[in-house]
Amino acid sequence: MADTHPTAPRPAAVRLAHTADLDTATLQAARALLHEVFDDMAPEDWEHSLGGLHALVHEDGDLVGHAAVVQRRLLHNGRALRCGYVEGVGVRADRRGRGHGAALMAALERVIHGAYDLGALGASDEAGDFYAARGWQLWRGPSWTLTPSGTRRTPDEDGCIHVLPTAAAPLDLDADLTCDWRDGDVW
Repeated sequence: MADTHPTAPRPAAVRLAHTADLDTATLQAARALLHEVFDDMAPEDWEHSLGGLHALVHEDGDLVGHAAVVQRRLLHNGRALRCGYVEGVGVRADRRGRGHGAALMAALERVIHGAYDLGALGASDEAGDFYAARGWQLWRGPSWTLTPSGTRRTPDEDGCIHVLPTAAAPLDLDADLTCDWRDGDVW
């Protein structure tokens, strides 16, 4: 008897590589992909994706998915935590719904659990359910940033920050969370 059930898509093959190990063409393709996915991507947004590990998915030789994890410091309950901060998550529009986003995140989550005190990311309202289904938790407390002129509240980011707890650091999701300073969007 023939199998009449549709075949589930094969999990995407994800390549993990540090920024230093990516050639110019791959970096340019990743930047172009993210510009296609995010209409309002500023130069600083791309810069935030550099210096860590990139997760890349190719189909038929074309880059169709990208995500990165970079190290940052977050302050929480009097502790400076080593954070794997996720940046530049995007899948080409015509390749969505094939598990590429999940495969990219699974690769980065493995890195976070093995190398960091916690994971964090800033997400749009539309992406919140995707991250929640993967075990990411919405930060309910107030957000802050350490600026060159002192600590500053970032109320516009409240309700957009998600964290991935690890065994390394207990988290109080209702407490303050402060990120290190950087140009552009601090979260």
